[in-house]
Amino acid sequence: MTRPATQPAARSTGPRATASRAGGNRASADRLARLLNLVPYLLARPGIEIAEAAGDLGVTERQLREDLELLWVCGLPGYGPGDLIDMAFDGDRVTITYDAGIDRPLRLTPDEALALVVALRMLAETPGVTNREAVERALAKIEDAAGDLVGAPVEVRLQADGRRVEQLRAAVGRGRALRITYYTPARDETTERVIDPLRMLMVGGRAYVEAWCRRAEEVRLFRADRIDAVVELDEPAVVPPQARPHDLTEGVFRPSPDLPLITLRIGRGERWITEYYPCERVERGDGDQWLVSLRVTDLGWARRFVLGLGPGVAVVAPAELAEQVRAQAVAALEAYASPDGAPSGDPAGAASPR
Repeated sequence: MTRPATQPAARSTGPRATASRAGGNRASADRLARLLNLVPYLLARPGIEIAEAAGDLGVTERQLREDLELLWVCGLPGYGPGDLIDMAFDGDRVTITYDAGIDRPLRLTPDEALALVVALRMLAETPGVTNREAVERALAKIEDAAGDLVGAPVEVRLQADGRRVEQLRAAVGRGRALRITYYTPARDETTERVIDPLRMLMVGGRAYVEAWCRRAEEVRLFRADRIDAVVELDEPAVVPPQARPHDLTEGVFRPSPDLPLITLRIGRGERWITEYYPCERVERGDGDQWLVSLRVTDLGWARRFVLGLGPGVAVVAPAELAEQVRAQAVAALEAYASPDGAPSGDPAGAASPR
């Protein structure tokens, strides 16, 4: 049958595209996994009805037909006749007529084998992996099959303090309560807390211990590199029935309506903010400027954040934040008003006669 004409979908850019990008990434990952399973499934069931296949795969018939149309433009490098996956339809039945080699045993190049081994070693050392034994078994099989290809010594280290992470992971595994000394940069304070750990996890390349905090009486996330000291207590961790782990699919920070809302005017060089931070609103302003609104934990953090961005950013709201940024910027300029850093007008900063 004739292969349908295809064309690339229009790509949305700018402020409107930012809001839906995270959800789109997840949908793309789900679709990729589905497509990887679809070809071997159809190869084993030639002539299967689309309705039956959709039911087995847990998708709608419309979604399955869209997946089949995408498979038509997938295949081997070259992407010409004889390179792409092909299929035949007989009414509502589909049969794979050319699989583009997807049924062949996987053959890894030395670089691919080494990359896979490094990735699995890192996964095995990642806090929060629920089935570490399965990862280690897969790693052992690949290393055994690859032989000398991965014989070079490779050491994997995570960004966080490895000893601290191991200490926390061991305590979580033993189900012990912990007394920790924790630094909170937003308030610039160090506190002691007794926590009942739930799990270790890795988010955004950083290790966290999620635990019931007896001081706050709620579930909290504690960054491993901000824990200055840990004492494992003799008592077991006791997590109250009402404690629930956080949903971290969108990251550690979860904006909520009760948090302060700030609005910034940013230039082209600061548009990365809309990709890195969850923004409630992004609007085009004059010229290349954008107006960006986002929730923050507190205005103290927002003040430091804005000052670190430089002159390409201006605070639009709230007025309290704008005044804090202005006052601290003025104080910083005054500190540099004289060569030795003394405030202007201070006799100690006056030049001495020769």
